[in-house]
Amino acid sequence: LHLSIRRQRQMCIRDSTWRDNPIFRSVPGMVGLGFLTLMFAACLLTLPYTLGRVALGESGHVPRYNTGEATHARIPPAWWPRDRWAKNPADVARLNALVEPQTLDRLAADAGTTAESLLEATAGLLAHRLRPHWPSYILGTDPLGRSLGIRLLTGGGISLGIGIAAAALSVLIGTLYGAVAGYAGGRVDAVMMRIVDILYGLPYILLVVLLAVAVDAWVEKSVTARVERVSVAREAWVHQQTAAMPTPPEGEALLELERAGLDRFGTGELSAGTMSAINVGTLLVAIGGVSWLTMSRVIRGQVLSLKAQPFVEAARALGMSPGRIFVRHLLPNLLGPIIVYATLTVPQAILQESFLSFLGIGVRPPLPSWGNLAADGLSEINPYRSNWWLLVFPCLLLGSTLLAMNFVGEGLREAFDPRRRGR
Repeated sequence: LHLSIRRQRQMCIRDSTWRDNPIFRSVPGMVGLGFLTLMFAACLLTLPYTLGRVALGESGHVPRYNTGEATHARIPPAWWPRDRWAKNPADVARLNALVEPQTLDRLAADAGTTAESLLEATAGLLAHRLRPHWPSYILGTDPLGRSLGIRLLTGGGISLGIGIAAAALSVLIGTLYGAVAGYAGGRVDAVMMRIVDILYGLPYILLVVLLAVAVDAWVEKSVTARVERVSVAREAWVHQQTAAMPTPPEGEALLELERAGLDRFGTGELSAGTMSAINVGTLLVAIGGVSWLTMSRVIRGQVLSLKAQPFVEAARALGMSPGRIFVRHLLPNLLGPIIVYATLTVPQAILQESFLSFLGIGVRPPLPSWGNLAADGLSEINPYRSNWWLLVFPCLLLGSTLLAMNFVGEGLREAFDPRRRGR
């Protein structure tokens, strides 16, 4: 009996501690954290699969997110009632032609008719026999016949990756900049804060556009110079091989030698994957290089408040270096604001990336992101026929993710704010 009472008392204490913990008190924060966990797992962990290359006939190997057939264009989600959109006889005939030949022969034998008659049926009982066997995609397809679900997973991984990396860069720059300004004080603080005020007056879109144009010009210049160098080296190699032969090659032999030189040296141009990586890296640096201004002001204010505390004065009196004081005494007390503002910076970075991609100056096709997927879906909304799934799903995932991140940020703010711990 004594052990049972003791165990019940420990369970009551544990439950009370769990309920009083500010992190678990925020129900929206816990819901947002669960949603973000699922979203990160779905988008980031599937990137090796969605970015993987598959063989596609004569086109060679292409990324999985970019594979599709034009005949499968604009197919609605599999769970959407097909009677609502399969009203146009031309669409019905197009989808009938996509049924597997074995399935078509089996259905024709069961119906006591020919496969040709079954394909020509656009209404009635014969047409309804074919509808369950039409190509189905969970979230439908885009105008090029690519699976929207795979492109959303890829775009989500890219958007979340850019948001997290840009937020990490922003937090790093803002923390170091604000800590140096607040700890140095005096004229150094005044000059550094005036620089922040100047950067606040510049629109970030202008900075991103200027940076993107500068990087594009530099890449184009570098690629042109590289192509010229490779071309000269390739021609010199072909000339050397020709000079070493007893008789100069002509016709097909010369073409074969030039092809060998092309295989050996290449063209010198950058691959599509390299260009996409440069584009994403430029966008990441541009967003992270502008979003640190608020973080620097917050950290500066915290450092100004902390450096006047007795424990910092005691550490300075003991002869500790400024770096050691920052690492041992200031940084542990700054972790709360850093974590909170980092959580709030991630959705801001994701929103900026999606907005720039929506405008066409962010992530560029065929590489998907939630922003350019929404931009592509916007053109599919028209009075004649609205392919709503191409706009709704990117906007829904983007809005839900940003909302969940803001809920998590508010929950962390309550957890780390001393004034709210007693509530």
